[in-house]
Amino acid sequence: MFTKTTALTKLRSLNQRTRIIRGGSSAGKTIAVLLILIDYACRNPHKEISVVAESIPHLRRGALKDFLNIMKALNRYDERKFNRSILKYEFSTYSYIEFFSTDQPDKLRGARRTDLFINECNNISFEAYQQLAVRTSGNIWLDYNPTNLFWVDKELIGQEDTDFLTLTYKDNNSLPKSIVKEIEKAKVKAKTSTYWANWWKVYGLGEIGSLEGACIPDWKSIDKIPDDARLLCAGLDFGYSVDPTTYIRLYKWNNAYIFDELLYRKGMLNRDISNFLTDNRVLEHIYADSAEPKSIQELRNYGHRIFPVTKGRDSVIYGINLINQNEIYVTSRSKNLIKELQGYVWDKDKEGNNIQKPTGHIHPDCIDAARYSLMMQLQNPNKGKYAIR
Repeated sequence: MFTKTTALTKLRSLNQRTRIIRGGSSAGKTIAVLLILIDYACRNPHKEISVVAESIPHLRRGALKDFLNIMKALNRYDERKFNRSILKYEFSTYSYIEFFSTDQPDKLRGARRTDLFINECNNISFEAYQQLAVRTSGNIWLDYNPTNLFWVDKELIGQEDTDFLTLTYKDNNSLPKSIVKEIEKAKVKAKTSTYWANWWKVYGLGEIGSLEGACIPDWKSIDKIPDDARLLCAGLDFGYSVDPTTYIRLYKWNNAYIFDELLYRKGMLNRDISNFLTDNRVLEHIYADSAEPKSIQELRNYGHRIFPVTKGRDSVIYGINLINQNEIYVTSRSKNLIKELQGYVWDKDKEGNNIQKPTGHIHPDCIDAARYSLMMQLQNPNKGKYAIR
């Protein structure tokens, strides 16, 4: 049987449509939410409940495994009611709980549901959340470890129809003493180590931490382009089926630079890119990936002032260092650029030390466009002459 934890009691007191649970390690967030959803499905007929995570392997290791363990521990599990091929469990009330991932696009834009639980929501995009939320008529549960700021902080927390709760391991009364002791070791280590100070802040206290090993750590958010900012140029990174085409404008504001995302879209032909530039009355110089000379020439033929980026040895590292050497702002509407910045980290060697090479876990389409603009602007400082009207 399960102990009634403080976490479960706190979660049961939430009553808004969107219920955000931020927490540290072993706080019992996921199990508490699943217990509530199982009880809800058993008591109410015809409820359609979706439990979602970033991937099916993630679900199998996490929320799905917890769900099956809970059902068996409560002596409510019936193998005949669990469809393993589509990961869907049907209750005698004709309610069901299904499990799927955000890497299944048809699921995001597919059937509607009454209730939604996104497990470790910091691992999915805001766009994926929106697709799920607009197809959910009832409550939405979100849980996560606060490793760094992301779209929940920007878009949801503080809204009038949203509950927000922070849990820690102390809210999990059923936690073995050995795990409590292991977690609290970090509190001691935090006194002499920045790594453990951040770990304790995130996983011990459930507070927002800083991303360990971020390639570009010191940018700031700005809500809009100031009136006295000057448009300098822009960067364009080509994409099509796998990667998006991205367009990032660069502004100068006092002694700082501002990046503003205008485009993030897949499936664009060069003609589509030209139409976008024309529709947005783009006049600034555009710097694009020199590996696409044919596309650059085609856009020049359409009448756009686009030039290849001058690349040298280690141009990626050079561009990252150039960004870090300047005061950088990112507009709050630049959602995809922000997401990339929050997940763009240095790779590590076998000993766990950072090396001067990004991991590749986040493909930096927006960051590439941003560094193109800054690299070329600083090489050609007289190009920026387009004042903001």
